[in-house]
Amino acid sequence: MTPVTRPAMGDSPGASSSLGDWLAYWERLHPTGIDMGLERVREVARRMALLKDGRLSASAARVITVAGTNGKGSTVALIAALAQAHGKRVGTYTSPHLLRYNERVNLNGEPASDTRLAAGFAAVEQARREAGVSLTYFEAGTLCALWCLARAGLDVLVLEVGLGGRLDAVNIIDADVAVVTTIARDHAGFLGCDLDQIGREKAGIFRPGRPAVLGSEALPASVAETAADLGAPAYALGRDFSRTPAGDAGCEPGEWAFHRAAGPSLAALPDPGLPLDNAAAALQALALAGVDLTSPAARRAMGQVCLPGRMQWRGQWCLDVAHNPHAAAYVAGRLQTLPQRGRRWCLLGMLDDKDAAGVIAALAPAISDWVCVSLAGPRGRDAQALAADVVAGGGRVRYCAASPEAGAEWLGEQLADDDRVLVAGSFFTVGALLAMPRFAADV
Repeated sequence: MTPVTRPAMGDSPGASSSLGDWLAYWERLHPTGIDMGLERVREVARRMALLKDGRLSASAARVITVAGTNGKGSTVALIAALAQAHGKRVGTYTSPHLLRYNERVNLNGEPASDTRLAAGFAAVEQARREAGVSLTYFEAGTLCALWCLARAGLDVLVLEVGLGGRLDAVNIIDADVAVVTTIARDHAGFLGCDLDQIGREKAGIFRPGRPAVLGSEALPASVAETAADLGAPAYALGRDFSRTPAGDAGCEPGEWAFHRAAGPSLAALPDPGLPLDNAAAALQALALAGVDLTSPAARRAMGQVCLPGRMQWRGQWCLDVAHNPHAAAYVAGRLQTLPQRGRRWCLLGMLDDKDAAGVIAALAPAISDWVCVSLAGPRGRDAQALAADVVAGGGRVRYCAASPEAGAEWLGEQLADDDRVLVAGSFFTVGALLAMPRFAADV
C-alpha cells in the first residue's frame, strides 16, 4: 500500500463540484499514471462497502470481465448488445474514452450522467482519505464506475480490464465469467515482451470454479495453463465453441453461424462489422452467464451493434483506434477485402511508447499514401518522427501536420471521389477527428 500525506479538505473538490473538477483532481493526485497493484484500491473499496466476498455488495448482477491485448472493446460492446437484445438490463465499464469521460460508464445503453459520476467520485474521495492512500486516475475511475453500476439495478455487468489483468483495478471483482480475447505485445514497459508471461498476467482475471472463455485460437499456452492451475473450467474457441466464417457452409453472403459443444447453434447471424472471433466469445460468455440465447435476439443484436472508433465509416473515411501491429494487421486485412479504385490514404497519429514501425509495416499493404500528424502531450509522437518511420518502411508521406485536425483539413482538400482514408494509431487521433463537425454525426 502506498501511504500519502492526507491533503487538506480544501484541496479536493467538494460534494457539489463538477465532473470536470473531479477529473482534473484525479489527474494530478497520484505521482504516476500507472501504478500496478490491488492493495490500495481494495482498501478504498472496502471502506466504500463496495465488495462482499469479491462481489459487488449492492448488486445481484452477473459479472463478466474481459481482458486481452486487442478486441476487448468489441467484445464488451457485443456482450452488451446481445444481453440487451435478450431483455437484460446491462451496464458496462470501458476505457479509454473517445470524446467524453461519461462513455466509460454505460447504464443500459446510456452514458452515466455528470451528476452520477461526480457523486461516485465524491464517495471514492471520502473513502480514500479515510484509508490514507493515493489512487491513480484509472483506479479512482474504476471505483467510481463500480459505485455507479452497483446502484443501477442491472442484470449483467461487463467490465473491461484496462492493463494486464492480475494487477488491474478491475480485478478486485470476482467475475462470474472471465474472457481473454487476444494476446500480443503492447505496454511492454509494464507487461514485458514475453507472450507467455503476458498471457499469465491477462489470465489473472480467472477464478477457481468459474468459467474462463479463451477467445482466440492463437493464445499462448500459459492462458489455458493458468485456468487449469486455478481450477477454472476453460471454454476455448475452436474446441468448445466456434464460428462459421461469413458466407461459408450454407450461410448467405455476409452471414455466419455460432456453434458450441453444449447448446444449440445460432445460424444466419449478420456480420456485425467487428471481429467474428470476438462475437463468438461474446455469445459463449453470455451463455455461461446464464442467458438463454436465441437466434432472433442474436440476429437483432448483431445487426445493430455499433462501436465508435472501430472500422467506423464516415463517408470516405474509416476511423479505427488500432495502435499496435496485431490490431493494425486486422484493419489492413479488412480494408483489402473492399473494392478500391482510387488511392488508400492513412492519416496516422501515435503515442511515443507504441510500436510505430510495427503498426506501419502491418498497415503498409493496404495504404498507398500517408499523412502523419503530431499528438500533443508528453507521450505524443511528433509527426516528423512518425514520417521517418513510414519512409524507412518504404511508404510515401504526402504531408505532416501539427495535429490530427490540421491533417484532416489538408487531406480533405486532396481527396478524389474514389479515394479512401484510414484514420488510425491512437484513441487520441480518432477522438480528435470525431470531435470535428464533419465527422461528428451519429457518434
